[in-house]
Formats: sequence, C-alpha cells, structure tokens
Amino acid sequence: MTPHISRRTTLSIATAVAAGALLTGALTTTGASAQPSAPSATPLALSATAHADLMHDASAQAADTAKELKLGSKEKLVVRDVVKDRDGATHTRYERTYEGLPVLGGDLVVHRTKSGAREGVTRATSKSIDVATSGASLKAAPSGARKVVWAASGTPRLAYEKVVKSTEKDGTPSRLHVITDAATGKKIFSYDDIKTGTGESQYSGSVEVGSKESGGSFALTDDTRGGHSTYDLKHGESGQGTLFTDDDDKWGDGTTNDAATAGVDAAYGAQVTWDYYKSVHGRSGINGDGKGAYSRVHYGNAYVNAFWDDSCFCMTYGDGEGDAKPLTSIDVAAHEMSHGVTAATGNMEYSGESGGLNEATSDIFGTSVEFYANNSKDVGDYLIGEMIDINGDGSPLRYMDKPSKDGSSLDSWSADAGNVDVHYSSGIANHFFYLLSEGSGKKTINGVDYDSPTSDGSTVTGIGRDKAEKIWFKALTTYFTSTTDYADARKGTISAATDLYGADSAEVKAVEAAWSGVNVK
Repeated sequence: MTPHISRRTTLSIATAVAAGALLTGALTTTGASAQPSAPSATPLALSATAHADLMHDASAQAADTAKELKLGSKEKLVVRDVVKDRDGATHTRYERTYEGLPVLGGDLVVHRTKSGAREGVTRATSKSIDVATSGASLKAAPSGARKVVWAASGTPRLAYEKVVKSTEKDGTPSRLHVITDAATGKKIFSYDDIKTGTGESQYSGSVEVGSKESGGSFALTDDTRGGHSTYDLKHGESGQGTLFTDDDDKWGDGTTNDAATAGVDAAYGAQVTWDYYKSVHGRSGINGDGKGAYSRVHYGNAYVNAFWDDSCFCMTYGDGEGDAKPLTSIDVAAHEMSHGVTAATGNMEYSGESGGLNEATSDIFGTSVEFYANNSKDVGDYLIGEMIDINGDGSPLRYMDKPSKDGSSLDSWSADAGNVDVHYSSGIANHFFYLLSEGSGKKTINGVDYDSPTSDGSTVTGIGRDKAEKIWFKALTTYFTSTTDYADARKGTISAATDLYGADSAEVKAVEAAWSGVNVK
C-alpha cells in the first residue's frame, strides 16, 4: 500500500522514562583507542539488512572472540548490537552466559579496526567467573524465578531473578526484578523495568504524520519509519489498543475533543525522533534494525504519566489531570524513545549513578531532538518538559544549565550522588552536556536566558551542541555498559571525543573541562 503524508493540526508529545537495564560497578577499558579524524570515527548509517549481516557475522565469530578474550570454557558470548564506523572500525556489544545462565553485569564491547584487529575491550566487570551452579548448599529458588549469575557488584555468584508484576497507585504498571543470592537467600538488588516520568500536554502546531491507505480508509501507520503505528487504549490499561483509522486522512482537531489529536502528537514525536537518530547518528530505529516501535495513547483515567516498556517495544501516554492534557511534547516523546535506544546499547542500570546516566541520556537526546525538529511552536531549548506545565506555574520539569533550579536535581557530583533519585542525579550529566554544548556563564538562546555555573568556579567554553551530542551518542553506543557510573562516563566520553576529534583536540579538552565543571574528575 502507498503511504500517505497528511498535514495535521496541533500536537504534543510524551514525557517520562524507559526501559533501562541492570547493574552497578566499574567500567574498565583495556587496549589502545584509535584516534581517527571526526568523519571517519562517526557511526556509519546502516540499512536494516547491513546491520543484520554484521550481527550474523559477529554471532558466527562469537566463540572465537570468547577464546580471544580468554573467557572460561563455560562462558559464551551473545551478540546484542554492532556499530560500524565510517573508517570500517566496529564495536560489537555482547551479553555473556555461564553454563547457559545469563550473566547479569557481564556485558562487554569489543572494538576492532577495519582489518579485524582488536583495539580494546570495554567491560562492565573485569572479574573472572567461577561459580558452582548446583549443590546442596543452595537455597530453593523462589517460585517463578530463573537462575542467573550476578556479576554486577562484588564477587560473581549464583543468584535467582524473580519478576514481580503489579500496578502502582497511580495506575502505572510495575515489573520489579528482584535478585537474591542463591546461597543465602538475601536480596542483592532490585529494579523496575518500567520507567516513568510525569507531564501534561502542549501543541506543536500543524504537522505532517505518516499514514497509509487500507481498504478505502487510512491507518496511522508510518511505513517509511519502520511501520510505527499509533493505537487508542480508550482508557484501558492493557493490550495493544485499537489502531487509529480515518476516512479522509485528516487526523485530530488540535484539541482533546478529538481522541485522534493525542494520536497525532504521539505519531509526530515518534517521527521526528526516528528522523533525528537516522540523519544525525546513522541509526535506523531504536534497535538499529529498521523496525519501528508503537505508541499507545489514552492510557487509564486521568493518568498523569507516560512510560517506555521494552518488553512491548512501545511508548504509552496518559491524558493528564482530568483527562484534559495528554502527556505529549516533543522533548518528552524523544525522551521516552531514547530509553529504548539506551536499552539496546549501553543499557545502564536504572539505579544509582548508572540510573542517573540512563535518565540523563533521555534528557540529552530529548533536548537534541527538540532542536532538530525546529518546530516553531516548540522551539529548541535546554529545558526539559517546559511545554507540559507539570508544576502548574509554567516552569519546566528540569533545567540543564543549572539543574538545582528545580529544587531537587544535582548540579555536580558528590559521594552521595548514587543515593539520589535518578531523575535528580541525572542533573550532573545534564549540566555536563549543557556546559559542553554552550559553555558556562550567561547567554540567551532562542529567547531563553541561561546562566550556567561550574562547581569549581572555572570558565568552560562550549564546542556546540552538534559535536556534544555526537560525543555522547558514540560514548553510549561504544563505551557505556550496564555498570557505567559517572567516573566511567567521563572516561567513555573522553574516549569518544578522542576517536572523533583526536587526542589533543579542543573537543577532548572541552569534555575534560565540562566534567571538571560538575566535579567529575
């Protein structure tokens, strides 16, 4: 069927958070890092077929790679993603198994030159694995639990992982993963793979959305972007919902009187986010495989939230207070989808410092997409959720130039950063990104006034958002792992900037200065 593009009235997009990952620990990088010029080290735009071929080839070589890395005979590598640079270098991300059991915190990235020579390895943990997977001393597994190896912190050990499903008081679904020590029965760790945020709605004006004709009517399905489709839950809280259809290919009326308006907002947010990742970073879809996610709107009743769920590969949006303001603004929609990108790449644990970095990554790319969209109704800025009026006084949800202006977020790192809610510890990386992009001090951008301080009183000169977002993306996809903390993020972004711009470049110096400006040294 021929896809149709229609111009549609005002929109808004989504807020919140997404499927993060698992673990806490130190990132260790071994081996030399290449230092090519900027164009050659940027990711190559891959078709879905080319990406699939790289994944297939890496899988075929996984056993040899495991031997090359001197992993134990009981360990195997499972390919999760491959990034190829313009110069032919590859960065292959692996999960690990031990006697067939998943190793939580065992992920690693192997960096190779065009010729296939190994340049280095980025590991979530450097500790070797040698555990007994059976024996009389083990506690009985909790009902419905699976056996795993826990390697994210401390000495690798046998553990059980149980998923407890429930619903929060506000209607948000919960899928809590609880990890317990198989020998003692004590809880080691827990995380929820449904990640959420809060917000209300803002329109983005008349926009184009992808649709396709089917049986004399039109469906809100965009075949030019991996078949992304938008569904109406009609205030339900389960299932996929009903695909939006229309007889004349004119969607919504710009108000909540028409249920399709929220569908347009969600479709538009998915569209500009897809276009951003493809045109700026060469990534075709969230997983890099050319397949679109899907969106569900009108979740629950007066649900003031939105969330990304990696298990359904979908975004879900509530309608806000009184079902009057759907949670759909550009930076928030991009924030949601970016949690999916993080889950497919660095997969930083959504807890502690790793969780703050996970959350900040969505803020960073939510902001980047908003600038990229160049929408006259929602201009680019370094404010998060400024259009959704979550506070009821017109103030944004978060500020990147000085995160503490929201009353809770951290401007800079301290030893307590890992104990702060991830939406607030994310302020450290958000502030870093602003400083790297724009520099410290006062300035006005797109009509918004900023005044960004540094923790040590230093002056930071920005390198521009275009370079800053490329550095963050390369670090996310090639150097971040499930256990990355702020010290690791500093190392990873310096490595990324070195790859892109050279070891002695102004960009590397700016990365170092921006991290120092938020007390990550």
